[in-house]
Amino acid sequence: MKLAKWAHDLAESLLADRLPDRWAHSQRVYSQALALAPTLGEDAELLAAAAIAHDIGYARDAVGTGQHMIDGARYLRDVVGADPRLCSIVAFHTSSPWEAAELGLSEALDEFGPAEQELVDAITYCDLTSSPTGQLVDPAQRLVEVLDRYGPSHVVFRAVSAARPELLNRVERVQQRQAAAVQERFS
Repeated sequence: MKLAKWAHDLAESLLADRLPDRWAHSQRVYSQALALAPTLGEDAELLAAAAIAHDIGYARDAVGTGQHMIDGARYLRDVVGADPRLCSIVAFHTSSPWEAAELGLSEALDEFGPAEQELVDAITYCDLTSSPTGQLVDPAQRLVEVLDRYGPSHVVFRAVSAARPELLNRVERVQQRQAAAVQERFS
């Protein structure tokens, strides 16, 4: 768990004091990632690290493009020299490709590709099951909350609206993998 501990300390230093709700959310995303560990094998620690660090792009020290997924991935890559796979998971989490397209940042996102689908699915699941203040939440309800918070004129609203079917498919794929793993353990 060295990588996850390192990412936890980094995220805490960037978020805990200045963005306490974002920090609470990130901690829940992290705990959700830990719960997925049995289905991820050797990638479990990598997902845990990405989960706790997934929103560091909101930190003042990391903001560049204004798209927090890319900003967080660039901070991880350029400032702290993180593993490229970790940077990629952060860059591609949740609705990032749709938001990047809306903002004309698809080329910047490509710096971190290609995305590993199973890990992007997993971080999306963790993110969408965690409220903005760190409570467990239904993914469909979480998407409604995001849309309500941003409103129709905002880029995040447009991106999440377009991404919604795929985001829910990602959640379903993770739930199916979890169910299959449980079934396999008891067969």
